[in-house]
Amino acid sequence: MYNVIDIFSGGGGFGLGFRQAGFKIRVALDVDRDAVRTYSANHVNTVVLQRDIREVSYEDLVKYGEADVLIGSPPCEPFTSANPNRMEDPADRLYLDPAGQLTLEFIRIVGELRPKIFVMENVAALAEEPLRSYIEREFRRVGYEVYFNVLHAEDYGVPSRRRRVFVSNVEIRPPKTRIITVREALRDLPPPDSGLVPNHDTVTISMKKQYQIARLRPGEALMKYRGATGFYENYIRLRWDEVAPTVMGTRRFVHPEEHRVLTVREQARLMGYPDSYTFFGSKDSQYNQVGESVPPPLAYAIALEIRKYIDEKVYRRG
Repeated sequence: MYNVIDIFSGGGGFGLGFRQAGFKIRVALDVDRDAVRTYSANHVNTVVLQRDIREVSYEDLVKYGEADVLIGSPPCEPFTSANPNRMEDPADRLYLDPAGQLTLEFIRIVGELRPKIFVMENVAALAEEPLRSYIEREFRRVGYEVYFNVLHAEDYGVPSRRRRVFVSNVEIRPPKTRIITVREALRDLPPPDSGLVPNHDTVTISMKKQYQIARLRPGEALMKYRGATGFYENYIRLRWDEVAPTVMGTRRFVHPEEHRVLTVREQARLMGYPDSYTFFGSKDSQYNQVGESVPPPLAYAIALEIRKYIDEKVYRRG
């Protein structure tokens, strides 16, 4: 069994996929209290630390065991086009924005831990120039060449669209699986407030919004907001027989037929989480944990490729 250290671990979707693929998550680390609580509750054999990565050293992590693999998802807000306050200069997003600098902290930890393999997840904009060259340069400084593996979550059994880059010292090209629609993802859930599955409580909205939602047709959005490079939709009525749009922490979906917002559990299903996976914190915090995570089926597909790579390396050496 190979050991994993999971930093910027969030609610644990990335770690769940690796665990399902047979890895042992030795230690996970995140600064958010609710995310740490969620991770701890769902990964009972993992040491979960609530720490600021800028204050974490090599010694803090290796005392829990050497890492074969390092995974993590530094904040995407400095780089995503959905952020209207994103800095104009790409270099400033990485080197001046305090949240962007956390990507450099991931690279620092890679250099200190020297894992066999690392996988850093972020928005696909990180794979575009000039950010791509900056990232390559920083990894070279700690002794690694990198691949920018851009993957679409919907190709790996996730019922929602999601294009992300997985920066790694190995090429990651998992075999694609079949598409899963909103209908297949949600059809067997009991009604909200039934108490049969966790995080499946009705979301309270204003009477005005309730009225507006009732008028939405499939595919229509109640709201649009300005991002850095265009407009983004919110409160979108889903279509039964399509893949859902990208799940985000602040994005809400409307049920394909019922005049209500999807519950946290329904949005978690659109990210491929099992119903046994429980989220903690306020409603907004739970939505954030779901929307900011790596979908577990995609994480699992990546983890299988990583395990195969390490197995082959060990076999050749043996």
